[in-house]
Formats: sequence, C-alpha cells, structure tokens
Amino acid sequence: MPDSNHGRFVWYELLTTDPEAAAGFYTHLFGWGTETMTVEKEPYTVFTAGGAPHGGMLQKPPGAEGPPSWLGYVAVEDVDAAARRAEERGATIHVPPRDIPTVGRFAVLADPQGAMFALYRSSNPQPSRDPGEGNVSWHELATTDAGAAWRFYSELFGWAPAGEFDMGEAGMYSMFGYDGPPPLGAVYPKPAEMPGPPAWTYYVSVSDLDGKAEKVKERGGRILMGPMEVPGGDRIATFADPQGAVLAMHERKS
Repeated sequence: MPDSNHGRFVWYELLTTDPEAAAGFYTHLFGWGTETMTVEKEPYTVFTAGGAPHGGMLQKPPGAEGPPSWLGYVAVEDVDAAARRAEERGATIHVPPRDIPTVGRFAVLADPQGAMFALYRSSNPQPSRDPGEGNVSWHELATTDAGAAWRFYSELFGWAPAGEFDMGEAGMYSMFGYDGPPPLGAVYPKPAEMPGPPAWTYYVSVSDLDGKAEKVKERGGRILMGPMEVPGGDRIATFADPQGAVLAMHERKS
C-alpha cells in the first residue's frame, strides 16, 4: 500500500545527554505528554501532543559525536531504495536501513552538505501530521549550497517549489511543499556567523510565543534568536534547551 505521507516529515527525535531533564523541560514548555517504552532493549520516550504521538527521545550514547540534537524523519515508500538514491546523489548513510520490530523501518543519513535527516516507513497506517498547537509546523534547512540541497531533496522526496523570499545579501529563502499547499518549510543559505554544520531546524506551533520564550529561560534554556516578526506577520524564536539541542517556535499571525 502506498504511503500517503511520502515526502513529509512524520517524526521528530531528540538525542540528548539527559533524557529525564529534557522530558521535564519539554513537558513544561509545550505541555507535551510522555510515554515510556523499550526499543531494542533501550528505554525510549515518546512525546505526545494532544494525545497523539509525534516524536521521541533517547539517550545519546557515550562518545557519540556532536551535541544533543533533533532529527527529523521523512516518510518514504521504500527505505532501502530511498537510501540508495540518496547515496547515489552524494548523501552519506550513517545508520543503514534497519527494522524496529512492529514499528517500522528507518535509516539515518547526512545530505551532501552534511545536514542530518532520516528515512522512515511505518509498519502501521499513519494519520496525516497535525501542524496545530504543540506540533511541528515548519521545517527549515540552513545549508552551504542551497541550490544543490534543493535539487537533492526535491529529487529524493518529490518536493515542489512553494514560493521564495529575497533576503537581499543573505540570499533566497526558498519554500517547498508536497502535493500542493500549504508549504512545509524552506531551504536557505547558511549565514557565515551561524555556528556548526548545515542543519535542519524544526518549528513548534505555539499561541503565546513571548510566554514560551520566558519559560525557556526559566527552565535553563537559551534564546538564540527572537522573538521576532517574519514576512507575513508570523513571529518566531529559536532556542537551545538546557542540554544544547536547538529547536524553534512559531506563532501564527492572529
């Protein structure tokens, strides 16, 4: 059966150095629920929004490279075929395709510029993702070669152009969608002053951005950018949680 979510982000996973502290931070900030399960003999925390699972969290293995981070999973009809196509187009496979019994099949890759993402095929029917309060509503890639990255993802997932915004010297902010509106996110040139390698940033929909920004600081996180208004009237803020994982918030224009 074809996956109706093919080409869409369907899961968001936090790899962190302190799962217990991170769970307390995010449940307080967004009102997420948590459920604990065991995956391949390791504890795994599932995050829920409005009672529906939308992401997970696991302990960062000792010695693993890089800081704590969020990883987005994109649904595909065939994980193995998609991984091969990605590798042929310059991606690096970090975790080869593998099964999670009764859950699904996945693989973890870095795109040709180094941004991490994952492929996923669920073993069970999956509902369309709700972009409402507490769910991820925007996906943004800052990369060293926006044109090449756009070609890579559009060929791999079938993403289509969904409008552009000229940021002047900062370059074009190129939005993408799948099978019509609304847009799912955007690709743009990584600013020279932005630390780290190319990376995806995920935006959680909130109704009180200023209040949420204060909660981030109260609970030991750091506001990295904003709150600020963006073209169209929406407002955003980017933050690092107490363990250092970067996430963002998105408040729609009322």
